[in-house]
Amino acid sequence: MNLRIRQICITAMVILLYLCAEAQSPSPKSITSEFDKLLSAQFKPGETGCAALVAIKGEIVYKKAFGMANLELNVPMQPDMVFRVGSITKQFTAIAILQLMEQGKLSLQDDITKFIPDYPTQAYKITIEHLLTHTSGIKSYTNVPEFQTYAKEDFKPAEVIDKFKNLPMEFAPGTKWNYNNSGYFLLGYIIEKASGKSYREYIEQNLFEPAGMTSSLYGSDTKIVKNRAYGYEPNGDRPSNAEYVSMLLPYSAGAIMTTVGDLYRWNRALLSYKLVKKETLEKAFTEYKLSNGKGTGYGYGWMLRRIQGSPTIEHSGAINGFLCNAIYLPDEDVFVAVFSNNTGKSPDAVSVKMAALAISKPMGYTEITVPENILAQYTGVYEDENGSQRMITREGGQLYSQRSGGQKYKIRPFANDRFFFDETFTTITFNRNASGNVIEAVTDDRGTRVTWTKTNKPLPVHNEIKLSPEILSRYVGDYELTPGFVLSVTVEGDRIFTQATGQSKVEIYPESETNFFLKVVDASLDFVASDSGRYDKVILHQGGRDMEGKRVPK
Repeated sequence: MNLRIRQICITAMVILLYLCAEAQSPSPKSITSEFDKLLSAQFKPGETGCAALVAIKGEIVYKKAFGMANLELNVPMQPDMVFRVGSITKQFTAIAILQLMEQGKLSLQDDITKFIPDYPTQAYKITIEHLLTHTSGIKSYTNVPEFQTYAKEDFKPAEVIDKFKNLPMEFAPGTKWNYNNSGYFLLGYIIEKASGKSYREYIEQNLFEPAGMTSSLYGSDTKIVKNRAYGYEPNGDRPSNAEYVSMLLPYSAGAIMTTVGDLYRWNRALLSYKLVKKETLEKAFTEYKLSNGKGTGYGYGWMLRRIQGSPTIEHSGAINGFLCNAIYLPDEDVFVAVFSNNTGKSPDAVSVKMAALAISKPMGYTEITVPENILAQYTGVYEDENGSQRMITREGGQLYSQRSGGQKYKIRPFANDRFFFDETFTTITFNRNASGNVIEAVTDDRGTRVTWTKTNKPLPVHNEIKLSPEILSRYVGDYELTPGFVLSVTVEGDRIFTQATGQSKVEIYPESETNFFLKVVDASLDFVASDSGRYDKVILHQGGRDMEGKRVPK
């Protein structure tokens, strides 16, 4: 080929490839417009709000706020508002542990009794790595009903440990994965023992300062925090101020306050290896395997997931009044953080959609039509390897999925035997045997796959009846399940509702004069009368647990 012609061809090919790449990647203007649409649809003017940040290849391309930071004082949300970030704290705790490991002050294989000699390990060896990976088998102190009785009290770390250390182990260390706040609480205490500093001092001096996180701190209600966003929780149709919780309780499992900008500075400090070595950080970003070789989807302080096939390193956070999510996609060098100041407005779904847009892989399933007789083949009770149940039900041409004790979700078909959950990247695939019968379902939540075997167990059937307003009025009142956690029962005409502390009001439906069921979640209520005939007690049945509540005297 003539050299001149060859050069022209090569130049033309480069231009063509460039134009193709440009066509596949959204322009900065169009992508920020899409971010605006997503966030403004959920966080409306005059309501609780959010702060959001998106960075691509080291450049912040989007940083905005929506809604209100303080409803009472009418303060609009700003992008640099300070939020409580709950369990996003765990990655800071993990990096602190890894720093101490690099300094030779501890080993991840150390038994925790090396630093907490009186901890009853119940004949097991529980290592620091087990705590980091949520595989210790220790019961999470925030899952114990008694937690509500002391959530407002200030305790020293050792005093909190005393409250959960004697609880029975849930499984042998390293054999299962179960998200665990106790493990990360213990890690904070180990940081104090190994470093000789308080957890607060350690993270401020060794994490915040070198990362340039000037707006970050260990959470405090007494300290004056400039640009603090205030937290809210749902209360019927309107939000209320979040319930108080002592910030000494979340500790190293969830006490940090920060901004979306500071969290991005943290991301860049990590990736520039200012805080730990490259090989150490890579270990933190590597999926931990159980003793049977099964993956956990978790490293040290981070969830390891996928968005449209691209790997992610991420974590969400939840604490009274706040929900947060932060996602990093290493292949594309994309960082997304969305913080919400209302526990009724989760940023999880919107942050994933924003990340998908940022990597030019937007969410998009096209619903197809499936005959009702085919939909009926999927219905039934399914169980995973741990005995947890998932119920697939049908109402006309609509299929629903509901885990035992959980919320009911619509699932929509997009391919043969394949469905997606509304507004998510989660899919469910039904597999058939050689005879064409549905035998199992596989859920795929952004790379986390769970197989559910179809059983012969019957779907629960509820026979709703009508009760007069006079009868319904007998149940009206407040029932305390645990200190600070109350079920309020109200009646509107011939309909009856219940509302738990910090949650939305939901309708309940009678099956008898004493038994009611919920449709939005898999739960039921039994009202119990005293000898006088007055209903003084209610029993909540949900997720295999029975919680008794006594009527609160007026």
